[in-house]
Amino acid sequence: MNPCCGDGGEAPLGVTGGAPGHVLRVACVQMNTRDDVAANVRVAQRWVEVAADRGARLVVLPETWVFKGDAEGIVATAEGPEGPSNRALAAVAARRGVWLLAGSVYEPASGGLVHNTSALFDPAGRLRAVYRKIHLFDATTTTAAYRESEEVAPGAAIVTADVDTADGVRVRLGLTICYDLRFPGLYSSLALRGAQVLCVPSAFTAQTGAAHWEVLLRARAIENGCFVVAPNQVGEHLPGRDCYGNSMIVDPWGVVLARLVGGVGVCVADLDLARIAEVRATIPSLEHRRADLYGH
Repeated sequence: MNPCCGDGGEAPLGVTGGAPGHVLRVACVQMNTRDDVAANVRVAQRWVEVAADRGARLVVLPETWVFKGDAEGIVATAEGPEGPSNRALAAVAARRGVWLLAGSVYEPASGGLVHNTSALFDPAGRLRAVYRKIHLFDATTTTAAYRESEEVAPGAAIVTADVDTADGVRVRLGLTICYDLRFPGLYSSLALRGAQVLCVPSAFTAQTGAAHWEVLLRARAIENGCFVVAPNQVGEHLPGRDCYGNSMIVDPWGVVLARLVGGVGVCVADLDLARIAEVRATIPSLEHRRADLYGH
């Protein structure tokens, strides 16, 4: 059909592929988040329902799904991984019996800053994992200057988390956010910790997205023999600030299984877990690393 435990060390290579015949159906929710928190929550709840109607077992939202606006609003609306917005969404996921990776929200941090924080909820609505964005987007394009570090404090932990398929098979997710995508060492570290599905909730800009988004997603999938699930924001959220859309799901060979180009909505794909072991057996690049020379 075209329609991801805590931090740990390296998993033994060769035992991190999927079991034959087991499938995880995942959904990416693509949003055009603005500065109205209540409206954003209602939109997200609706699309989680749609994803569940389409049979998704894991639903992944984009980065900063609750609020996109100015710096003052970022601090004022910060609420953390178990705040009211995530809880409202987790309640829908619990009622529908699905895993929910709630993209990211702003979480209060010290010094007047916030964290950019992703939270995973299980099908009972319980918080199972928290990841705080490590790499902050300080960049200048031809259309805008971005200084994420002026409001956001970086995270300091690599995080994996286990979900399960509808028939109870464990699947390990690697949690990342947006700009993290440009740092391949993080993804190899996740794969070496047993990650099978790399999650990349994002608000990738329109300009950088057109040039780099698909290339980077497919590269991370190919390099690590992992599925990649990457919901993105779409459209304008502040004057001159546009996101690229093109949420997509990529298989371990780099094949795009599902994509939502423009507009708000959902794309869904079935992840055949056996494909991970097949690809890693064909090109066992994780086993061929020269960590003695260059680390990950």
